[in-house]
Amino acid sequence: MRPVTRLLRDELIDRIIAEAREVLCKLGVEIHNKAVLSMLADHGAPVDKDTCYARFTESIIDKALAAVPHSFKLFDVLGNETHDFQGDSVYFTPGSTSLNILDSQSGKMRRPTTADYIRYVKLTSGLQHIASQSTALIPADVHEKISDSYRLYLSLLYGEKPVVTGAFTVESFEIMKDLQVAVRGSESALRAQPLTIFSCCPTAPLKWSDVTSQNLVDCARWSIPVELISMPLSGFMAPVTLVGSLIQQTAENLSGVVISQLVNPGHAILYGGSPAIFDVRFETTPMGAVETMMLDCANSEIGKRLGMPTQGYIAFSDAKQLDAQAGLESAMGATLAALSGINSISGPGMLDFESCLSLEKLVVDNEICGMTYRLLRGIEPREDFPSIPLFEELRQKKQLLIAAHTRRYLREEITFPGAVIDRANRERWLEDGALTLRDRAAREVSRIVAASKPSRLPEETKQELTRLMRREAQRYGMEALPAGDE
Repeated sequence: MRPVTRLLRDELIDRIIAEAREVLCKLGVEIHNKAVLSMLADHGAPVDKDTCYARFTESIIDKALAAVPHSFKLFDVLGNETHDFQGDSVYFTPGSTSLNILDSQSGKMRRPTTADYIRYVKLTSGLQHIASQSTALIPADVHEKISDSYRLYLSLLYGEKPVVTGAFTVESFEIMKDLQVAVRGSESALRAQPLTIFSCCPTAPLKWSDVTSQNLVDCARWSIPVELISMPLSGFMAPVTLVGSLIQQTAENLSGVVISQLVNPGHAILYGGSPAIFDVRFETTPMGAVETMMLDCANSEIGKRLGMPTQGYIAFSDAKQLDAQAGLESAMGATLAALSGINSISGPGMLDFESCLSLEKLVVDNEICGMTYRLLRGIEPREDFPSIPLFEELRQKKQLLIAAHTRRYLREEITFPGAVIDRANRERWLEDGALTLRDRAAREVSRIVAASKPSRLPEETKQELTRLMRREAQRYGMEALPAGDE
């Protein structure tokens, strides 16, 4: 039996959804995109173009929910299926768009470079329990206008796993789409085998900017899956109660579902979010707070009730170093997320309110993810009945180390983590150098990166990716891409 966690009764979920729909129909959503407002008006939504407010109708919402897919699949750069977002399937991906990296040598935060990003991609490629890449770092050695497309470029050039990404501007979507078409070979192939998921984020409270709403529209037109990332801040930009925040989050996400499905009925969506409470003591948004985790898990329950696969920004820490706080917050988040059946869990590797990526933390989090996968398999009998023969053997031989039953089920029953997790006795630990967690993690990062192999993407495709990226960089005055991109 697969263990599960539930935070909301079905009746409460239905009440939250009903309240969110009422908010959309009576108060509406502020949308700073004239084309989207016109589209909504064409479908019967009352629109005030002067205030940019659109009030939805029950009919529009119902039609969108009837059209949105209950599941979809994701594929790597080689066209292999890697994700099947349905039921309670669980996949982990690193957190995204951090401004800093925790330097392996100094232990201090600094701005990342192209070399850091490539190292991150190579590391992620070698982590068994991380199913996809994210555009996790923002390299500081390129023009800010190409920072989003450049990150996708590096991910596609050096890694094979699919990518969770997003666009900062309306203009950058075109090159990011072209990079994906170059990998797939044609527009139809990209539609048939999605390679990325784009994050599209409404602004709290109940608002869509011109950029994010246009990104949503563009993704829908190209059948590029999106994750809707509502970001209420409980007690600041959302009601302080968790139920109140969930009503707002549901309304914001539902508005995104409507926009998406009006553009392209059947457009694939992850019903997601990056909620947080607001800690009034420090004026911060703690992602490691238990209430934040509860909001993520409850939001997933609502998304599933509405018939969509789900996403959540969870399983990371607000700590500034790879320390005990980082471990407890990340492990608790990953476990709750997995038990809640969040389909796409974004967060491993992140520190400092998702503003800093640590490669060392990423390898530790990979082990946490592995442990959660074992937990999800639950406990099932494996030739345990009748038990008398096994206990007779134990009584006779005084141990079962080499018993046929042990050899048959050892690897299935017991998870053996990698070298980053210390399970040696004290004597052996001392003999091996008395390494700390950070020491072991740093050594594991170096080992995985050194062992990485080039992407199997055809060389001509890699050259086309570089040609497209160079042309985009030249639009903003960069004659050459940073060293390390060849």
